[in-house]
Amino acid sequence: MSQRIAVTGIGLVTALGWGAEANWAAMRQGRSGVRPIARFDTQGLKTRFAACVDLPEDRPGAPLSVAARSRRLGEAAIAEALAQSGLPAPFGGLLCLGLPPVEIEWPQRLALGATDYRGLIAAAAGRLDLRDEFMFGATAAHVAARFGTRGAPQVVTTACASGSSAIQMAIEAIRRGECDRAIAAGAEASLQPETLVRFSLLQALSTRNEAPEAASRPFTLSRDGFVMADGAGALVLESEAHARARGAAILGWVLGAGEAADTFHRTRSTPDGSAIIRAMQRAMDDAGLEPADIGYVNAHGTSTPENDRMEAMACRAVFGDALPPVSSTKSMIGHTLSAAGAIEAATCLLALRDQVLPPTINQDDPDPELGLDTVPAARPHAFRAALSNSFGFGGQNVCVALGRAE
Repeated sequence: MSQRIAVTGIGLVTALGWGAEANWAAMRQGRSGVRPIARFDTQGLKTRFAACVDLPEDRPGAPLSVAARSRRLGEAAIAEALAQSGLPAPFGGLLCLGLPPVEIEWPQRLALGATDYRGLIAAAAGRLDLRDEFMFGATAAHVAARFGTRGAPQVVTTACASGSSAIQMAIEAIRRGECDRAIAAGAEASLQPETLVRFSLLQALSTRNEAPEAASRPFTLSRDGFVMADGAGALVLESEAHARARGAAILGWVLGAGEAADTFHRTRSTPDGSAIIRAMQRAMDDAGLEPADIGYVNAHGTSTPENDRMEAMACRAVFGDALPPVSSTKSMIGHTLSAAGAIEAATCLLALRDQVLPPTINQDDPDPELGLDTVPAARPHAFRAALSNSFGFGGQNVCVALGRAE
């Protein structure tokens, strides 16, 4: 078994609220954070709802940029996790951060008077004041400066697996002895008109505008696409020796992580599920666990027809007849994309702490062909280890194995 990594701080921001305990309480109640979008005009869009985290800084018709919003959410989650850890400032450890892809959005392009690529380059040349609006490297640099992390921040963009990739980078750095503590976090705020249009063109989004709270319905017969979401999750990770030496309260363990690439398609995973099966198995191997040791799987569970079917098939292949409960918290908080892996790992740790499974809500027509116990309502459950699945566009698959504190 690889060295266990202690979790000493957890931070969460989602559409259900600010703070880990507020989110966990809402999840146990089976509440939905999905609602109509209010911060920009959705007229003419096929999908007009999301799991939004609106900020006081938003101005009517001029919400914050994706970069600025991601920074705000990420800092809130990290601040909560650090406060819980009891580590002094400056932090002095590594920062591993999953963020959305670098891209200048249309409102900022138009503000520069540029409508094509060459015009954009010409207009932006020399404008150092634009870094905070357009550059995600600047977002990470600001976060690193605020919390006093050591060295260059490690920023990763592996689509919907980014948050889990950040955790994987952090635990590997601790195992190699490069640091004795790290922040692993993911932040996501890509909810804006252009992104909604793009995902709609891919036919990836639910269009259940008449009942948005019921739109995210993983593993059901009527699932019709995912729900976009804002959010952030953060974990403070320490080597076991470092955490015990300072008498830290250990909230749980990151036992291992596994990844497997899949080059089948730019947006689809290979239909046989082979890559995600490998990722799940590698996470267990890295943790020194057998399938029988896993008592719960927090599914990627996006509520898209193909993803849910493939993930169910992969879970049956990995666990056989001893398939543990499998639930998707995206049914309540939507798909937080780059932040999903960090948020869902944090949720697993809270579930392990309280020995309660978070539900998959909206299970009024479960798909019988999938053969899963999807936990339609939160319930007590005795278990010591869990898997958190993250499967990103382009076949970027990462799974994290988590354990209960003694």
